[in-house]
Amino acid sequence: MTARWPRAAGPLLGAFAALAVVHLTALLTGAATLAQLTKPALMPVLAAAVLARGGPPLLAGALLFGCGGDTFLQIGGGTVFLVGMGSFAAGHLCYLVLCARHGTPPGGRARTGVLGGGYAVVLAATVALLWPDLPAALRVPVAGYSLLLTAMAFGALRAGPWAAAGGLLFLLSDTLIAGGIAHWPQPPLPQFWIMLTYAAAQAALAEGVLRAAARGGKPQGTGRPTDRPPTAVTA
Repeated sequence: MTARWPRAAGPLLGAFAALAVVHLTALLTGAATLAQLTKPALMPVLAAAVLARGGPPLLAGALLFGCGGDTFLQIGGGTVFLVGMGSFAAGHLCYLVLCARHGTPPGGRARTGVLGGGYAVVLAATVALLWPDLPAALRVPVAGYSLLLTAMAFGALRAGPWAAAGGLLFLLSDTLIAGGIAHWPQPPLPQFWIMLTYAAAQAALAEGVLRAAARGGKPQGTGRPTDRPPTAVTA
């Protein structure tokens, strides 16, 4: 993987970090207009940093789908919320493809099965707990989205610890959103925690995919090429 614009990569990454700090500070201080202006700008700047580092265009696409989700969820409303959720879902599909293409299996068959079982238990428990408290019109869409999100988080294990951490943080961020929709008790300043975990999730996923792409399909922790192509990850 060769950087496209090496001189721009660092400043763009710094701009993303600065923008995230400004946005989170706006949420903490109640500066609603500043928060609304900075939220949709986060992912395009991170996508530009990814492209500058020579990252796959599909990774930039995943981040831009996140921008779409950020924008539609900020607008609000039942139908618009579903459109935003669909945009995030498209981003998760991009991550699934990227982690399958550039990553390697996270361990032996037994370990993979145990990890998959753990993610499945988390999915089932979360949906079961949310189901009775969600609006009827959102139950099936949220359940379907949760399945795709969990599949993405599990698939991110293939791309190494950065991507794996990003997948878990995305699960946490979206669970906080779903809990708010279900009127569960929320932490103080819930939007701050949602955006903190979300921004960190996207940054970690991007870093994980970039590192996996740079390894060129080599197993994690070795310098030898894989002896078989990675199998596809499906939701």
